[in-house]
Amino acid sequence: MWRIGVQRSIIVYSNSRTLVTASKNVDISGIFPPIVTPFDTDESIRYDYLEENIRRWNSIPFKGYAVHGSNGEFAYLSKEERVEILKHVKKFATDDKVIIAGSGCESTRDTIQLSNEMASAGADALLVITPCFYKSGMSNPAMLQHYTKVADHSPVPIILYSVPANTGIDLSTEVICKLAEHPNIIGVKESGGDVAKIGLMVHKTKQHDFSVLAGSGGFFLSARTVGAVGAIAAVANVLGSEMCQLDQLFKDGKTKEALSLQHRIIAPNAAVTRMFNVPGLKKSMEWFGYYGGPTRSPLQSLTSDQEKLVKASFTENGFL
Repeated sequence: MWRIGVQRSIIVYSNSRTLVTASKNVDISGIFPPIVTPFDTDESIRYDYLEENIRRWNSIPFKGYAVHGSNGEFAYLSKEERVEILKHVKKFATDDKVIIAGSGCESTRDTIQLSNEMASAGADALLVITPCFYKSGMSNPAMLQHYTKVADHSPVPIILYSVPANTGIDLSTEVICKLAEHPNIIGVKESGGDVAKIGLMVHKTKQHDFSVLAGSGGFFLSARTVGAVGAIAAVANVLGSEMCQLDQLFKDGKTKEALSLQHRIIAPNAAVTRMFNVPGLKKSMEWFGYYGGPTRSPLQSLTSDQEKLVKASFTENGFL
């Protein structure tokens, strides 16, 4: 289906529809916070607060930033806002940071268009979420066609994004492994939490230049143990140094210390993901000196009781 013209690091491939010259392959191993979008009380975007957050994050040994993941409330942003935010992130980030930008839309056509705009705005790689509105039609063949067309037309590499908690669609191992053969698809963010699935994907794609990223800090160590190379994890917005430390402990073979830190991260991670999601994450950022701010409607801020529960998860594990 694809014809590779040169080595994978600089790829020229073709099919009957298009000819694409992909950029050098992007190393996505490491920790990426899926950064939040800072809103003012009138729900306008506060680029000054975005800059303040990124200036602080720049001092943490992140591999880079994921812009317009689920925690960026991308579903509530216009395409123009999404591109503009990426431009600002690119400007504020240090040159060593890899910038991954979410470009997924419901239609393949719109995803291709936004992917090209994101690439022009400075994205090093693109995170493409599964389309999900017409769930009954999102079969394996539909997913294969969607991602193949997007990758065929993208000037930068593609990362598959499976987040069944939000989309109701769990991108199958079969589809992921088939797409791993595409020279412009370099990895997957797997947020479902099935560590066996992560291990199987790593095993079945090891002959390709393909990386698996854990989609949560709660199962990060388990995912690393079966071959994941890093994470795009919400909790890294607030516990960035700790997530990077956990990754380094794993690399250094310090199993006991890594396990202890992973255990402490599980409850705070659950509070800002499964339990209270973006409102919980944004509230917790305030306790660590970042700007979280309000969510964009219809998402609601935490109640006082919910806030106490989130804060307790950090306090009881020694982070506050």
